[in-house]
Amino acid sequence: MLIATELLTELMSILPEQQIRASGSENHPLGNDGRVTVYPKSEEEIATVLKYANDNGKTISIVGGGTKRGFGGLIESADILLSLADYTGIVEHTVGDMTLTVKSGTPFKELQEYLSKYHQKISLDPAWPEYATIGGIIAANESGPKRLGYGSARDAVIGIRVVYPNGTVIRTGGRVVKNVAGYDMNKLFIGSMGTLGVISEVTLKLRPLPKYESLILLSFLEENLEEIRSFVIKFLDSMMEPTSLELLSPSLSERVMGQNLYTLAISFEDVESSVHYQEDFVKNIQPAKTKMTIFQQTEAQSFWEQFYRIGPNGTKYVVSEEIEAALKIGVVNLDVLQVIKESQILQDSYNVAVAAHGGLGHGLCQVYLKGANEDIVSAINQLRDFVTRLGGYVIVKHLPLSLRQKVDVWGEKPSYFFLLEGIKSKIDPNRVLNHKRFVGGI
Repeated sequence: MLIATELLTELMSILPEQQIRASGSENHPLGNDGRVTVYPKSEEEIATVLKYANDNGKTISIVGGGTKRGFGGLIESADILLSLADYTGIVEHTVGDMTLTVKSGTPFKELQEYLSKYHQKISLDPAWPEYATIGGIIAANESGPKRLGYGSARDAVIGIRVVYPNGTVIRTGGRVVKNVAGYDMNKLFIGSMGTLGVISEVTLKLRPLPKYESLILLSFLEENLEEIRSFVIKFLDSMMEPTSLELLSPSLSERVMGQNLYTLAISFEDVESSVHYQEDFVKNIQPAKTKMTIFQQTEAQSFWEQFYRIGPNGTKYVVSEEIEAALKIGVVNLDVLQVIKESQILQDSYNVAVAAHGGLGHGLCQVYLKGANEDIVSAINQLRDFVTRLGGYVIVKHLPLSLRQKVDVWGEKPSYFFLLEGIKSKIDPNRVLNHKRFVGGI
């Protein structure tokens, strides 16, 4: 308590008192907390706080909306929790060039609502968009079920401003789409989990809002994965351009549709005639013993709004006997079928509730678990062993701190870990930012 009081006093000399708050006696069960929370309102204030911490041997944990608070991190509490909740707003929107520069603490849904007035959007679809901030989405390299059509955060970002731990502000990329000079430094910070610097501004390339949108839900009445595989291969070999080709596990399908069946969620975004043409193509190759439901426009949008709220939300964490976990799994495209099937098997083996979906075009799967501590740990370990045999990887995206200290969130260190460690040592030699939040405890 004495340390926190001293810290408060020192921080009050560099920030207004109303932008500083002492934490309560209870630490957050997801960890990544701070003894004192600060709410900078400008890039200069962010730089000032970072320089203070760097010069005085203090540690900083970064938080935006808090949705990813259970993602990585082995430290219960840093000295300072740097909240970007008050660092929001649009810096520049060039409608004609279709680019947007925005402060990193701005909630994603707020941006999409603003852009919709100009018939534009950011081509990303993160979970919990009303809470997730653009800075957090970029720092975690988050993408959703429409990654097949949208690409990843790395595809949407054309420039970033970053505050280094010593208070220096740098810019990577630019504010124009055709920017090819030098190294693509953006990719260094996208997905680095805030361990190299605080993202203060992001410049994104935009897309026009689609004229029309639909969603086909194709449910397979028999659990025949070969039939699903054959359909998917035929569909992917066609000229169709879906924004999603997502396989839902029977348990997830039951949750969102009331049907305990393997279901493909195939979405299209284009002019209306093109969307209907692609729907007709799917109808023409529809396998026997399948059931098709088509949602148009607002119905499709409502489905996805519900879908983005399936997984756990660090902002709304509630202490309970049942633990929630979220896993991100990467495999070769069609191995998604095996991952979704294996996740369904886990439900019976370990007495855990499992909901899973995966992209049959990019190979990324999301698996959500709910159950008792030991069952969750055993299920994660079994799924990781299974995926490793497929040549893939498993990252734990959400788990309470007590279990993150037992389960290796990131898996084994990659062969290029020495490069990551070298970059961290160069940029943040004092280990100020998000300590032990990234691969290998960086």
